[in-house]
Amino acid sequence: MKKILSFLMLSLMATLCFAQSNNYKTAFDVFQNDFNSGKYENIFNSFSPEMQKALPLEDTKQFLSGLKQQVGAIESKEFVNNQQTYANYKTKFERAVLSVNISLDDKNKINGFFVKPFEEPKANKADTNSTTINALKNFPEKISENIFLKVKDFPNNTQISIAFIENGKTSFYGIIKRNDSVKSVSNQNKVFEIGSLTKAFTATVLASLVEDKKINLNDNINSYYAFTLKDNIKLKFESLANHTSGLPRLPDNLNTSNEENPYKNYSKSDIESYLKNNLKLENNPQKYEYSNLGAGLLGYTLGLSQKTTFQKLLQKRIFDQYKMKNSYTSSQNLRDQLVSGLNTDGKEVPNWDFDALFGGGGILSTTEDLSKFVQAQFNPKNVVLALTRKPSFTINEKMKIGLGWHILKSKNNEEFLWHNGGTGGYSSSLAFNTENKNAVIILSNVSAFNPKMGNIDQLCFELMNVAEGK
Repeated sequence: MKKILSFLMLSLMATLCFAQSNNYKTAFDVFQNDFNSGKYENIFNSFSPEMQKALPLEDTKQFLSGLKQQVGAIESKEFVNNQQTYANYKTKFERAVLSVNISLDDKNKINGFFVKPFEEPKANKADTNSTTINALKNFPEKISENIFLKVKDFPNNTQISIAFIENGKTSFYGIIKRNDSVKSVSNQNKVFEIGSLTKAFTATVLASLVEDKKINLNDNINSYYAFTLKDNIKLKFESLANHTSGLPRLPDNLNTSNEENPYKNYSKSDIESYLKNNLKLENNPQKYEYSNLGAGLLGYTLGLSQKTTFQKLLQKRIFDQYKMKNSYTSSQNLRDQLVSGLNTDGKEVPNWDFDALFGGGGILSTTEDLSKFVQAQFNPKNVVLALTRKPSFTINEKMKIGLGWHILKSKNNEEFLWHNGGTGGYSSSLAFNTENKNAVIILSNVSAFNPKMGNIDQLCFELMNVAEGK
């Protein structure tokens, strides 16, 4: 659900005095509220004149919106300590735990702000001296080195499953960390939650219905509901698929108190109540703002449009179509086929269950199945998949979006498609280049809340560079 090509970081430091610590809680509370509601201009107005000059309004908006796209909204925070002229907060976002550092001037204006991955202090000297062993001797050297450097700091029992496609040829690399050794394992048929990668499949179901003349991309979803949406707001299918609907990241009637399974009880009645009574566009339509709600609503509405459930549409139009025999809409009854998700401490956590918002993140799959789907992307005659890759909105000079897929530019200005995902016990990343027939698919049981979960995306991009011969 992460994130563009690299972790976003802003570091501005002014040599101004450190304000009294009791002002920091107020400043961070205001920042959190404005950040979560997308009021980036309010945040800019809370900057000192020096900070505003160093980071103009448009740059501030771009940085903050990029950060939110990457890691989601702020869920909670914990003051850690004062570092030089900064107050340091351990901050839990939707998909990562980061260290957010703020300094204030003598007028309580923000004059310094930077974000980086949060790292827990080492418990003792023995931890500092521990060494992880690279036992990936049967992997090609470049692949082995890249994998080991990104995996070595994850907890024991971490599993990574990789499909590496070069010039249309697929190789699988399985990794497990056990007893502080990173070893190879055969796991291309093992099942992982894929999180927000589901959104690309939800958009593909939409594209298949469009090609079958059952839906038009510019149709409003409103006609599929027996009631009027609040304030008669109109929502188009395409805008739900490319995150330009103006919808917030999550519905405000979602109960987030169940952190172990946050989407499980969000039902048909909840989403319809939201549409009738709570619906509000937080952002202007035709502005990109990543939305789990939008993708979930898209899947739910597609089911209504065909008088079935979205899960059945997904089975028929994706899993059956591309012979994805080990892809599922529920974690129930998978037994040993399922790799258990881990929390940040390496302990097993429950799987996430989805109801009405399934289209935003509910699929479980294998790298072998996902490689079949990616191989189908290389078929120029597949008009459905081609439609999902067609740019539908320009986000910035380095990123566009199709239907579900983000379209990124590599260092040599070649375009490739990408999406990732994260849940409480898993992280995933997938990138492919249709022209060169290269791709990397990574599934893992690394928690989206692990402070180093960004390593999964970084590994994906680095292996893509290997495939592309860079």
